[in-house]
Amino acid sequence: MKKTVTVKQKKRIVLGFFLLSLILVALTFRVGWHQIVRADELTAKARDQQTQDVPIAAKRGTIYDRNGRELASSITCYSVWVRPAQLKEGKSEKEIEELSVSLADITGEKQSTVLTRLTREDSLVKVAKYLDKDQADAVRDLKISALQLSEDTRRYYSLGNFASQVLGSVNDDNAGRTGIELEYDQYLSGVAGRWVRNIDVAGNELLDGMEQYYEAQDGLNVVLTLDEAIQYYAEKAVAEGMEATEADRIMCLIMNPKTGEILANVVSPGFNPNNAVVPDNEKELEKFEKMTAAEQNQYLFALWRNPIVSDTYEPGSTFKLITTSSALEEKAISLNDTFTCNTYVNVAGINLHCWSARDHGNQTVKQAVGNSCNPAHAKIAAKMGKQAFYKYINLYGFMDLTGVDYPGETGAIMYNIDAVGPVELATMGYGQSISITPIQLLSAVNAIGNGGDLLQPHYVKALTDSEGNVVEEYGTTVVRKVLSSKTAREMREIMEYVVAEGGGGTAKVTGYRVGGKTGTANKIDAGTGAYGKYYYSSFLGMAPMDDPQVSILVVVDSPKGAFYGSQVAAPIAKSVLTDTLRYLNVEPQYTDEELKAIEGDYTVVPDVTGYEFSEAVGRIGGRDLRYSRPENARGDDDFIVVDQYPKAGTKVKRNSVVYVYKE
Repeated sequence: MKKTVTVKQKKRIVLGFFLLSLILVALTFRVGWHQIVRADELTAKARDQQTQDVPIAAKRGTIYDRNGRELASSITCYSVWVRPAQLKEGKSEKEIEELSVSLADITGEKQSTVLTRLTREDSLVKVAKYLDKDQADAVRDLKISALQLSEDTRRYYSLGNFASQVLGSVNDDNAGRTGIELEYDQYLSGVAGRWVRNIDVAGNELLDGMEQYYEAQDGLNVVLTLDEAIQYYAEKAVAEGMEATEADRIMCLIMNPKTGEILANVVSPGFNPNNAVVPDNEKELEKFEKMTAAEQNQYLFALWRNPIVSDTYEPGSTFKLITTSSALEEKAISLNDTFTCNTYVNVAGINLHCWSARDHGNQTVKQAVGNSCNPAHAKIAAKMGKQAFYKYINLYGFMDLTGVDYPGETGAIMYNIDAVGPVELATMGYGQSISITPIQLLSAVNAIGNGGDLLQPHYVKALTDSEGNVVEEYGTTVVRKVLSSKTAREMREIMEYVVAEGGGGTAKVTGYRVGGKTGTANKIDAGTGAYGKYYYSSFLGMAPMDDPQVSILVVVDSPKGAFYGSQVAAPIAKSVLTDTLRYLNVEPQYTDEELKAIEGDYTVVPDVTGYEFSEAVGRIGGRDLRYSRPENARGDDDFIVVDQYPKAGTKVKRNSVVYVYKE
């Protein structure tokens, strides 16, 4: 029986054909849209998915001390990368979340951070870095094709908190953040390489794919002028000084006065460059964790900075070496001139007092420096006049930066010469009303040790390649002539007198001709802008004075209790010089008196009656003796010694105690 197609069915067939045609047309337009309009976009996406571009980190150059000992190096580590698009194709959201938990356990990263990185829209994302071999093996054991490992390097400081402000540290990208790491970053960093190849969705290399390998160029090595052994001696002495003085901080700079090379640079407290973003001290860490983010940043910046280069301070009496040498060179005074001290000097109607309540009386230039007499040096500055005084301020380099190869150097703060009157000139003459950096001061005084030349200080001796070949060498740079050899020789004699006979005796090292100058200067109170209750206590020294091999500056910032430079800074310098001179094989030259004292293990008690206590301490220390403060003088460093036991001239065992008495 023949079936007929009804009108209704025909309409349905036509409608179906129309809809099918409409779908085909839409699909045609859709394909055309992807193949023509989005062709470039999709081609790029396909290329990204098929192209693996893995960065190859350059090995950062090693930092050595002057004798080739490693202070900072780069060790092999691994980074783990993910291709988020590839991961999403093979894993559900739940599986990706579970993977983030596993990776967090392996890498130590936060799980939320890992999950964010696994689900980003980028073609290639770094999930974690600085993994060791065991961690890398654990990632491989996950057998996730979307995860890739690349070999990387991490900065490693084998001695931890050692010369930390000098070395500095690197940031998360292995780029220099502070210190030498920052100053020489362009040489240390090298040039990163790349490994580019075509892979399939499973991460396998395509047979007919493209592969390009760009080898990384390792960074150059930096050889410092620092000597690890001398740095260690200074670090040890400063640590002992911090414990004894309870100071806010202690700075110690050691140089070769003949070359401008910096042999040691210590600032305590320091930090561990291996983890520079937290304090290297449990008590400080507790305080740090309670700070706001802004306070933490401020704390870290203060911890990282090198105040020897970047901070200024009032040098106090150590600056009297500059005043005296300038006046001798200018011939404003001679060694035969005398100056009277009646505990004060009247300048333009204002009484400027000596640090000591004891009347120094009539004294030669050498004695005035040995007594650290303020009135005498105010008169010496007046004899020069401000034009000549500023002439030598400029010659000594205080008007300029030293040009040291270290970031963030600060310049001195001083009066404009037009603003200097008689009072300002007088106070500057004995080291007040002027603020300089420690490296400026020691670099200037080095001219006394080398015969009169101002040398540019430097931390770096040479740059070498991976084979140890010298690429560039940095030698001695003479800035200018400051003193004649005659004036330099006279000043060395004065410096030696200060330690041998004056108040710097606590820095004396038996068998060596040590010279120096102590200093004690009030700190400005940040709240009031006036001089406060804390001090910068310092000692500047050099040895041996017949042929100086090493110079040293110790600055104790805000010691608690005793505060004179002879009490807190000079003993630190003595400890460093004792070890350093022996290490440098400087032969001791004992006097007959010293030999007899050594053989008999005795010394002779000096006469300290009539002296200020702080000066008596220096004289006692200069004879290898200890002192005892009287009960009625606790906290008083300014009293005059009225009696002593044993009496002057008594032979006693070395390291015996001399008891001094107050009225």
